[in-house]
Amino acid sequence: MAIEKSKLVEMYQMMVRVRRFEESALKLYSEGKIHATLHLSIGQEASAVGACLALNQDDYITTTHRGYGYVIAKGAELDRLMAEIFGKETGYCKGKTGSYGGVTDTSIGILGNGGIVGAGITAAVGYALSAKLRGTTQVAVTLFGDGAANTGRFHEALNLASVWKLPVIFVCENNLYAISVPQRESANIRDIAVRGAAYGIPGIIVDGMDVIAVYEAATEAVERARKGEGPALIECKTYRYRGHFEGDAEVYRTKEELEEWKQRDAIKRLKQKLLETGVLGENEVEEIDRQVQEELDKAIMFAEESPFPDREQLLQGVYA
Repeated sequence: MAIEKSKLVEMYQMMVRVRRFEESALKLYSEGKIHATLHLSIGQEASAVGACLALNQDDYITTTHRGYGYVIAKGAELDRLMAEIFGKETGYCKGKTGSYGGVTDTSIGILGNGGIVGAGITAAVGYALSAKLRGTTQVAVTLFGDGAANTGRFHEALNLASVWKLPVIFVCENNLYAISVPQRESANIRDIAVRGAAYGIPGIIVDGMDVIAVYEAATEAVERARKGEGPALIECKTYRYRGHFEGDAEVYRTKEELEEWKQRDAIKRLKQKLLETGVLGENEVEEIDRQVQEELDKAIMFAEESPFPDREQLLQGVYA
Protein backbone atom coordinates (compact mmCIF):
# COMPACT_ATOMS: atom_id res chain seq x y z
CA MET A 1 0.00 0.00 0.00
CA ALA A 2 1.40 3.38 -1.04
CA ILE A 3 0.92 5.86 1.80
CA GLU A 4 1.00 9.60 1.11
CA LYS A 5 3.79 11.60 2.74
CA SER A 6 1.25 13.80 4.52
CA LYS A 7 -0.28 10.72 6.16
CA LEU A 8 3.14 9.49 7.29
CA VAL A 9 3.86 12.87 8.85
CA GLU A 10 0.44 12.82 10.51
CA MET A 11 1.22 9.41 12.00
CA TYR A 12 4.46 10.68 13.49
CA GLN A 13 2.93 13.89 14.78
CA MET A 14 -0.01 12.06 16.34
CA MET A 15 2.16 9.48 18.09
CA VAL A 16 4.28 12.28 19.51
CA ARG A 17 1.12 14.04 20.74
CA VAL A 18 -0.05 10.87 22.49
CA ARG A 19 3.36 10.17 24.07
CA ARG A 20 3.89 13.75 25.26
CA PHE A 21 0.36 14.02 26.63
CA GLU A 22 0.80 10.90 28.73
CA GLU A 23 4.28 11.87 29.88
CA SER A 24 2.85 15.22 30.98
CA ALA A 25 -0.02 13.51 32.78
CA LEU A 26 2.50 11.30 34.59
CA LYS A 27 4.52 14.33 35.72
CA LEU A 28 1.39 16.14 36.91
CA TYR A 29 0.28 13.02 38.77
CA SER A 30 3.63 12.80 40.55
CA GLU A 31 3.21 16.46 41.56
CA GLY A 32 -0.18 15.73 43.10
CA LYS A 33 -2.13 17.77 40.56
CA ILE A 34 -4.01 14.74 39.21
CA HIS A 35 -5.75 12.81 41.96
CA ALA A 36 -7.30 9.85 40.13
CA THR A 37 -5.30 6.77 39.20
CA LEU A 38 -3.55 6.70 35.83
CA HIS A 39 -3.42 3.86 33.29
CA LEU A 40 -0.93 4.97 30.66
CA SER A 41 -0.37 3.51 27.19
CA ILE A 42 3.19 4.77 26.71
CA GLY A 43 4.74 2.33 24.23
CA GLN A 44 1.45 1.40 22.58
CA GLU A 45 1.00 4.53 20.46
CA ALA A 46 1.28 2.76 17.10
CA SER A 47 -1.79 0.59 17.55
CA ALA A 48 -4.03 3.48 18.60
CA VAL A 49 -2.79 5.89 15.94
CA GLY A 50 -2.59 3.33 13.16
CA ALA A 51 -6.14 2.14 13.76
CA CYS A 52 -7.76 5.54 14.25
CA LEU A 53 -6.09 7.24 11.28
CA ALA A 54 -7.73 4.64 9.04
CA LEU A 55 -11.14 6.06 10.00
CA ASN A 56 -13.34 8.95 8.94
CA GLN A 57 -14.53 11.55 11.44
CA ASP A 58 -18.03 10.03 11.62
CA ASP A 59 -16.78 6.49 12.24
CA TYR A 60 -17.07 5.18 15.78
CA ILE A 61 -14.56 3.99 18.35
CA THR A 62 -14.95 2.39 21.77
CA THR A 63 -11.91 2.10 23.98
CA THR A 64 -10.64 1.00 27.38
CA HIS A 65 -9.51 2.47 30.70
CA ARG A 66 -6.10 2.92 28.99
CA GLY A 67 -7.74 5.19 26.49
CA TYR A 68 -5.92 8.52 26.08
CA GLY A 69 -4.10 7.44 22.93
CA TYR A 70 -7.26 6.32 21.17
CA VAL A 71 -9.26 9.48 21.79
CA ILE A 72 -6.34 11.76 20.92
CA ALA A 73 -5.78 9.84 17.69
CA LYS A 74 -9.49 10.17 16.87
CA GLY A 75 -9.30 13.94 17.22
CA ALA A 76 -9.91 14.82 20.87
CA GLU A 77 -8.79 18.28 21.99
CA LEU A 78 -5.90 18.13 24.44
CA ASP A 79 -7.16 20.96 26.63
CA ARG A 80 -10.58 19.41 27.24
CA LEU A 81 -9.02 15.98 27.77
CA MET A 82 -6.51 17.33 30.27
CA ALA A 83 -9.28 19.22 32.07
CA GLU A 84 -11.27 15.99 32.34
CA ILE A 85 -8.33 14.21 33.95
CA PHE A 86 -8.03 17.11 36.39
CA GLY A 87 -11.72 16.66 37.25
CA LYS A 88 -12.62 20.13 35.98
CA GLU A 89 -15.99 21.19 34.58
CA THR A 90 -14.43 22.26 31.28
CA GLY A 91 -13.51 18.64 30.57
CA TYR A 92 -15.26 16.44 28.04
CA CYS A 93 -17.63 15.04 30.65
CA LYS A 94 -17.48 18.00 33.07
CA GLY A 95 -14.86 16.26 35.16
CA LYS A 96 -17.09 13.35 36.14
CA THR A 97 -15.05 10.58 34.52
CA GLY A 98 -11.67 11.76 35.73
CA SER A 99 -8.85 9.66 34.35
CA TYR A 100 -10.42 6.24 34.40
CA GLY A 101 -12.82 6.25 31.50
CA GLY A 102 -15.93 7.53 29.82
CA VAL A 103 -14.52 10.33 27.65
CA THR A 104 -17.12 10.92 24.98
CA ASP A 105 -17.40 13.22 21.97
CA THR A 106 -20.12 12.06 19.61
CA SER A 107 -19.21 14.76 17.06
CA ILE A 108 -16.04 12.84 16.19
CA GLY A 109 -17.25 9.31 16.92
CA ILE A 110 -15.72 8.85 20.38
CA LEU A 111 -18.36 6.84 22.18
CA GLY A 112 -16.78 6.26 25.53
CA ASN A 113 -14.36 4.09 27.37
CA GLY A 114 -14.49 2.62 30.81
CA GLY A 115 -13.09 0.38 33.48
CA ILE A 116 -15.19 -2.70 32.79
CA VAL A 117 -13.01 -5.12 30.84
CA GLY A 118 -14.35 -5.66 27.32
CA ALA A 119 -17.45 -3.47 27.77
CA GLY A 120 -16.70 -1.52 24.60
CA ILE A 121 -16.62 -4.67 22.47
CA THR A 122 -20.35 -5.36 22.57
CA ALA A 123 -21.17 -1.65 22.46
CA ALA A 124 -19.26 -1.33 19.19
CA VAL A 125 -21.32 -4.15 17.70
CA GLY A 126 -24.42 -2.16 18.57
CA TYR A 127 -23.05 0.96 16.90
CA ALA A 128 -22.17 -1.07 13.81
CA LEU A 129 -25.69 -2.50 13.72
CA SER A 130 -27.07 1.03 13.93
CA ALA A 131 -24.94 2.09 10.95
CA LYS A 132 -26.11 -0.90 8.92
CA LEU A 133 -29.79 -0.33 9.73
CA ARG A 134 -29.48 3.35 8.79
CA GLY A 135 -27.76 2.46 5.54
CA THR A 136 -24.62 4.53 6.14
CA THR A 137 -21.04 3.60 5.30
CA GLN A 138 -19.86 4.16 8.87
CA VAL A 139 -17.79 1.54 10.66
CA ALA A 140 -17.13 0.94 14.33
CA VAL A 141 -13.73 0.05 15.76
CA THR A 142 -13.36 -1.36 19.24
CA LEU A 143 -9.94 -1.47 20.88
CA PHE A 144 -9.31 -3.78 23.82
CA GLY A 145 -6.58 -5.76 25.56
CA ASP A 146 -5.62 -9.42 25.54
CA GLY A 147 -7.44 -9.98 28.83
CA ALA A 148 -10.73 -8.84 27.30
CA ALA A 149 -10.33 -11.47 24.58
CA ASN A 150 -11.03 -14.11 27.24
CA THR A 151 -14.39 -12.68 28.27
CA GLY A 152 -17.74 -14.01 27.12
CA ARG A 153 -18.70 -10.72 25.50
CA PHE A 154 -15.72 -11.01 23.12
CA HIS A 155 -16.98 -14.31 21.73
CA GLU A 156 -20.62 -13.24 21.65
CA ALA A 157 -19.68 -10.02 19.84
CA LEU A 158 -17.57 -11.75 17.19
CA ASN A 159 -20.26 -14.33 16.58
CA LEU A 160 -23.12 -11.85 16.19
CA ALA A 161 -21.05 -9.45 14.08
CA SER A 162 -20.09 -12.33 11.80
CA VAL A 163 -23.63 -13.69 11.45
CA TRP A 164 -25.02 -10.25 10.57
CA LYS A 165 -21.93 -9.10 8.62
CA LEU A 166 -21.69 -5.93 10.66
CA PRO A 167 -19.17 -3.17 9.85
CA VAL A 168 -17.09 -3.54 13.00
CA ILE A 169 -13.34 -4.00 13.42
CA PHE A 170 -12.09 -5.73 16.57
CA VAL A 171 -8.59 -4.49 17.45
CA CYS A 172 -6.86 -6.42 20.22
CA GLU A 173 -3.81 -4.72 21.70
CA ASN A 174 -1.94 -7.75 22.99
CA ASN A 175 0.60 -6.20 25.36
CA LEU A 176 1.26 -9.64 26.92
CA TYR A 177 -0.27 -8.86 30.31
CA ALA A 178 -3.80 -8.62 31.68
CA ILE A 179 -2.95 -6.49 34.72
CA SER A 180 -0.20 -8.87 35.93
CA VAL A 181 -1.25 -12.16 34.32
CA PRO A 182 0.91 -13.16 31.33
CA GLN A 183 -1.09 -13.90 28.20
CA ARG A 184 0.62 -17.28 27.93
CA GLU A 185 -0.97 -18.28 31.27
CA SER A 186 -4.48 -17.07 30.52
CA ALA A 187 -4.97 -18.70 27.11
CA ASN A 188 -3.70 -21.89 25.50
CA ILE A 189 -2.95 -20.10 22.24
CA ARG A 190 -0.16 -17.75 21.32
CA ASP A 191 -2.11 -15.66 18.82
CA ILE A 192 -5.50 -14.23 19.70
CA ALA A 193 -6.15 -13.50 16.03
CA VAL A 194 -6.64 -17.22 15.30
CA ARG A 195 -9.99 -16.99 17.08
CA GLY A 196 -11.37 -15.14 14.08
CA ALA A 197 -11.46 -18.42 12.16
CA ALA A 198 -13.99 -19.85 14.61
CA TYR A 199 -16.44 -17.15 13.55
CA GLY A 200 -15.62 -17.08 9.86
CA ILE A 201 -13.91 -13.70 9.87
CA PRO A 202 -10.35 -12.66 8.98
CA GLY A 203 -7.83 -12.80 11.83
CA ILE A 204 -4.83 -10.59 11.17
CA ILE A 205 -1.61 -10.38 13.22
CA VAL A 206 0.44 -7.19 12.93
CA ASP A 207 3.51 -5.73 14.56
CA GLY A 208 1.89 -3.35 17.03
CA MET A 209 5.16 -1.40 17.30
CA ASP A 210 4.94 -0.47 13.60
CA VAL A 211 2.33 2.22 12.97
CA ILE A 212 2.46 1.70 9.20
CA ALA A 213 1.70 -2.02 9.54
CA VAL A 214 -1.24 -1.28 11.83
CA TYR A 215 -2.56 1.44 9.52
CA GLU A 216 -2.38 -0.82 6.46
CA ALA A 217 -4.19 -3.68 8.21
CA ALA A 218 -6.84 -1.35 9.63
CA THR A 219 -7.39 0.39 6.29
CA GLU A 220 -7.94 -2.93 4.52
CA ALA A 221 -10.36 -4.12 7.21
CA VAL A 222 -12.27 -0.84 7.17
CA GLU A 223 -12.62 -0.86 3.39
CA ARG A 224 -13.87 -4.44 3.54
CA ALA A 225 -16.43 -3.53 6.21
CA ARG A 226 -17.68 -0.51 4.27
CA LYS A 227 -18.40 -2.78 1.31
CA GLY A 228 -20.65 -4.93 3.47
CA GLU A 229 -18.22 -7.84 3.77
CA GLY A 230 -18.37 -7.96 7.54
CA PRO A 231 -16.02 -7.69 10.51
CA ALA A 232 -12.36 -8.49 11.05
CA LEU A 233 -10.14 -9.21 14.05
CA ILE A 234 -6.75 -7.47 14.16
CA GLU A 235 -4.21 -8.43 16.83
CA CYS A 236 -1.49 -5.85 17.48
CA LYS A 237 1.56 -7.31 19.24
CA THR A 238 2.56 -4.40 21.44
CA TYR A 239 3.90 -3.51 24.88
CA ARG A 240 3.26 -0.93 27.59
CA TYR A 241 6.34 0.65 29.13
CA ARG A 242 4.62 1.65 32.36
CA GLY A 243 2.88 -0.64 34.83
CA HIS A 244 -0.77 -1.55 34.67
CA PHE A 245 -1.36 1.58 36.77
CA GLU A 246 0.92 4.19 38.28
CA GLY A 247 2.24 2.66 41.47
CA ASP A 248 2.27 -0.87 40.07
CA ALA A 249 5.22 -2.80 41.56
CA GLU A 250 5.63 -4.67 38.24
CA VAL A 251 6.98 -7.83 39.85
CA TYR A 252 5.52 -9.92 37.02
CA ARG A 253 8.02 -8.87 34.33
CA THR A 254 11.73 -8.24 34.03
CA LYS A 255 13.65 -5.07 33.25
CA GLU A 256 15.38 -6.96 30.45
CA GLU A 257 12.06 -7.70 28.77
CA LEU A 258 11.04 -4.06 29.02
CA GLU A 259 14.32 -2.87 27.52
CA GLU A 260 14.00 -5.34 24.64
CA TRP A 261 10.63 -3.88 23.69
CA LYS A 262 11.90 -0.30 24.04
CA GLN A 263 14.45 -1.09 21.35
CA ARG A 264 11.49 -1.45 18.97
CA ASP A 265 9.90 1.86 19.97
CA ALA A 266 7.32 2.86 17.36
CA ILE A 267 8.04 6.59 17.44
CA LYS A 268 11.80 6.17 17.05
CA ARG A 269 11.32 3.64 14.24
CA LEU A 270 9.02 5.91 12.24
CA LYS A 271 11.19 8.96 12.87
CA GLN A 272 14.24 7.11 11.54
CA LYS A 273 12.30 5.93 8.48
CA LEU A 274 11.00 9.42 7.68
CA LEU A 275 14.47 10.95 8.06
CA GLU A 276 16.15 8.27 5.93
CA THR A 277 13.58 8.62 3.13
CA GLY A 278 13.62 12.42 3.21
CA VAL A 279 9.95 12.73 4.16
CA LEU A 280 11.07 14.85 7.12
CA GLY A 281 14.22 16.74 7.96
CA GLU A 282 15.73 17.24 11.41
CA ASN A 283 14.40 20.81 11.53
CA GLU A 284 10.89 19.61 10.73
CA VAL A 285 11.06 16.95 13.44
CA GLU A 286 12.15 19.60 15.93
CA GLU A 287 9.28 21.85 14.82
CA ILE A 288 6.76 19.07 15.38
CA ASP A 289 8.14 18.56 18.89
CA ARG A 290 7.95 22.29 19.56
CA GLN A 291 4.36 22.59 18.34
CA VAL A 292 3.23 19.59 20.38
CA GLN A 293 4.89 20.96 23.52
CA GLU A 294 3.30 24.36 22.97
CA GLU A 295 -0.12 22.73 22.58
CA LEU A 296 0.43 20.74 25.76
CA ASP A 297 1.56 23.78 27.76
CA LYS A 298 -1.67 25.52 26.80
CA ALA A 299 -3.73 22.44 27.65
CA ILE A 300 -2.16 22.17 31.10
CA MET A 301 -2.71 25.86 31.79
CA PHE A 302 -6.33 25.52 30.66
CA ALA A 303 -6.87 22.57 33.00
CA GLU A 304 -5.18 24.21 35.97
CA GLU A 305 -7.12 27.45 35.59
CA SER A 306 -10.52 25.79 34.99
CA PRO A 307 -12.96 25.55 37.91
CA PHE A 308 -14.06 22.37 39.61
CA PRO A 309 -17.77 21.57 39.09
CA ASP A 310 -20.18 22.84 41.72
CA ARG A 311 -21.60 20.36 44.21
CA GLU A 312 -25.03 20.93 42.63
CA GLN A 313 -23.75 19.34 39.39
CA LEU A 314 -22.99 16.02 41.09
CA LEU A 315 -25.98 14.15 39.67
CA GLN A 316 -26.43 16.15 36.45
CA GLY A 317 -25.88 14.05 33.35
CA VAL A 318 -25.63 10.85 35.35
CA TYR A 319 -29.11 9.55 34.56
CA ALA A 320 -30.95 9.76 31.26
